[in-house]
Parts: sequence; structure tokens; C-alpha cells
Amino acid sequence: MKYKIAVVIPCYKVTRHIEDVVKDIPEYVSKIYTVDDKCPDNSGEFIQKNVKDPRVTVLFNEVNLGVGGATKHGFVQAVKDGNHIMVKIDGDGQMDSSKIKDLITPLINGQADYVKANRFFKPSALKGMPLVRKIGNAGLSFLNKASSGYWNIMDPTNGFLAITNSALSLLELDKISDRYFFESDMLFRLNLSNCVVKDVPIPAIYGDEESHLKVSQALVDFSTNHLKRLFKRIIYKYFVNDFNVGSIQLVSGSLLFGFGVIYSLIIWLTGISLNRENETGSIMLAVLTIILGFQLLLSFLNIDIFSTPDKPITSLVDDDLE
Repeated sequence: MKYKIAVVIPCYKVTRHIEDVVKDIPEYVSKIYTVDDKCPDNSGEFIQKNVKDPRVTVLFNEVNLGVGGATKHGFVQAVKDGNHIMVKIDGDGQMDSSKIKDLITPLINGQADYVKANRFFKPSALKGMPLVRKIGNAGLSFLNKASSGYWNIMDPTNGFLAITNSALSLLELDKISDRYFFESDMLFRLNLSNCVVKDVPIPAIYGDEESHLKVSQALVDFSTNHLKRLFKRIIYKYFVNDFNVGSIQLVSGSLLFGFGVIYSLIIWLTGISLNRENETGSIMLAVLTIILGFQLLLSFLNIDIFSTPDKPITSLVDDDLE
């Protein structure tokens, strides 16, 4: 293959699966980086002793950083070693490494800056997914669309992903979440750089692997993080980096809708306290401002949806190639 492909595998309690995961990685992959994220099972030492694939480089984190921190460590080393495409897979065997070619094809063809797997592309693919994960992913998908600005993307927490070295160079890795919010935060940062993100339909493989993610806590943390990034993205995209019709619609729509709601509450509470009916004019003013404000907000949403980046702004850096 013309380009050097690197696979990064964050490792935390994966000694039962990691040998098979590495063995199944296709031959066209140039390097494999396994990152021991201060694993209590000593995954790194286990790999050094038992995995003989010459492509494997074992990296160690001095402290546990989380899946994001381990992945970033691997990405940085992969770029230093001259790789052109970085693929991240998990070490628990849930990801079909034979699909790596499907994942990286849009990058090689210049169709995207970043590609991720989508487990939800076909309804039949959902049969093997645990119910808790279905509910969690469905509940967070909308929040992720809003916070990242990629309204065309599903399955935001999918960790089977690929990125070019040039797209990675646009990101401030130190600002991207180290923990389970890593994949969602990547999308947010990519949108700020106007990178094109594409989904590739790839079903997951569910077996006896153990999840280290607490669903209830994740829902709270993810929701909070999504809301923070939603406000950051709106401010940056519509008021700092640009100011357009969407900016005006958002401001005027929010003011009108907010005024309508507050005014409605005031006249309603006043009517109750004075035990009298509200005047038609007052009611109509409240209703009209709410409707107009809501329509303007819908128009802003329409602009935001159609503003999703669709032209890749990076290309594979191949200065080392002849």
C-alpha cells in the first residue's frame, strides 16, 4: 500500500483478547502501537512476552489516562514514526480489523479527513448490541449532533476510527478529553477545523468482553460535556469565526422566544393573582413572539444542519514518499 497505516490499541485489562486482536490485523498495516494505560494486569508486559508480531511497539503510560489519553499517546508516536493514517481499535475484540480497509478508503480517496464506524447503519446490526448500550447511544446521539455540528453522523461513541496525519495536526490534542468522552470530543474539535467526517457501516462484535464504563455516570457526564461544547461551538462558529444570517436568527429568535415565554408567565400569574381574564392583545403579543422566535430558531437550526463541512480541507502528507 502506498501509505503507511498505523493501528493504535489502548490497552486496559485486555490480556484475554489482545493476542487475537493483533493476530487479526491485516498485513498492509505497517505499525501497531499497543498502549498500556497503567493497566493493573500489566498488559504491556504481557504483550512483550507473548505477541511476536514485529510490527508491534509497546508504549506505557506512567499513570492511567483513560482510553483517550492512551489513544493520543499512540497517535503522537505514530506521527513521529512517519505514518500517514492512524486507525484506532479497542483491545477487547469488539472491532473487526478486516474492515480497516473500508475505514481508510475514504481517507485515501480524499473524500474525508476523519472516518468512523457506524454500528447503526442497518437495523439488523442492532441485534447483537446489549440493550443498555442501545438506549445510551440513542439518547446521546442527538446531543452529539448538536454539540459537534455533524448532523449527518450517528453512533458518536464508536471507537473504531481513522484519521490522516494532516487532519490530526490541526487538532490541539492536549485539549481533547482523555476519558470516555474522547470520541465525541474529537468530533467537536474536528468541526472547529471544518474537517469532513464520514460514517462507514461496520457492525460491532459482542462477546465476553467487560465494559469499564458506568452507564449512569456516563450519561450525566456526557450530557454535561455535550452542552458545554454546544455553547462553545455556537459562539466560535457564529460569533467569533464568522457572523452571518444564522447568527442574527439565533440572537433574535432567542430574544423573542425568551420574551414570549417570560411575558406569558407574567400575564398568566397576574391574571390569577387579580382573579381576572387577560386581555386579548396581551395574549396575542405573547403567542406571536413565541411563534416568531420559535420559527427563527428553526431557521437557524436549518442553517446549522446544512453548514456541516462537506469538502475535505486536508490531504495525506506524503513528504517521505518517493
